[in-house]
Amino acid sequence: MSARLPAQRPGDALAAGGWRTRLRWPRAWRSPLGIIGAVIALAWIVVAFTASWWVPFDPLAQNLPRLQEPGIDTLLGTDGNGRDIFSRLMTGATVTIPLALMLVVAAMVIGTIMGAVAGYVGKWVDETLMRLTDLVMAFPTVILAMVIAASLGPSLFNAVIAAIVVSWPQYARVTRSLVLGLRGQNYVIAGRLLGRSPIKSLLVDILPNIVGPMLVLATLDIGAAILLLSGLSFLGLGAQPPTAEWGSMISSAIQNFDAWWLGVFPGLAILTVVAAFNFLGDALRDVLDPTAEVARENQADRAASATGAAA
Repeated sequence: MSARLPAQRPGDALAAGGWRTRLRWPRAWRSPLGIIGAVIALAWIVVAFTASWWVPFDPLAQNLPRLQEPGIDTLLGTDGNGRDIFSRLMTGATVTIPLALMLVVAAMVIGTIMGAVAGYVGKWVDETLMRLTDLVMAFPTVILAMVIAASLGPSLFNAVIAAIVVSWPQYARVTRSLVLGLRGQNYVIAGRLLGRSPIKSLLVDILPNIVGPMLVLATLDIGAAILLLSGLSFLGLGAQPPTAEWGSMISSAIQNFDAWWLGVFPGLAILTVVAAFNFLGDALRDVLDPTAEVARENQADRAASATGAAA
């Protein structure tokens, strides 16, 4: 006669799993590229807001041996003016990354507002705003940014303004398409029948449903913003000497091709930041896309069932 096992209470499985069951991360966040991107991006953001407190040398001081190779005394070497490359590289993060974040936020706000109004109101408002968007998108992004920055005058502030002007149309296009797909939903129509104004309907019924895609687009756009700002500085239209900025550091390295460290380390900094935010954006897209998460879970269940059947 077999012994009867005690009934398992609903909380036993949770207690057995402990905190790992309660704090189960989405599968996308557990992907290697997502973790690597999050770690690198977080590290650079910390550097961007704290580097001025702990860099070993003044990034503008010209009191070190010129064109000294990387070594013990100077970790990444010095430039042609005797300035420490490591200190300038870390200080450059305090310039490039915050400006790129500010650029993306401003472009997202402007583009989201214009796209939401165009998609929700429609008619002549939609035609006017979308033709303006098409006009901006008709020009190559870098060329138009160069023209605007050159017209306003070479400076970091003007470079950010130029980058915002050429960046908002993509947010307007995406927002308009999302709003067009949502404004005919039953819950939006029901809200309007209950007396909600168009502005309140946009803010309450539609905006919460487009936040996810816009955050994904903004995260992916941070890398493009860093490349654009660095490119304008490289061409002399952004940061001006002696400001420590990655694009201008690469530009000054052209004068000393033999000193390889002058351009390699700023280039690696740009590469790591852009790649990190791209990895993070891909992971965020998978997390905020419920259909993708369900598909991954089903695939994992099928794989587990096939393994069990083979065993």
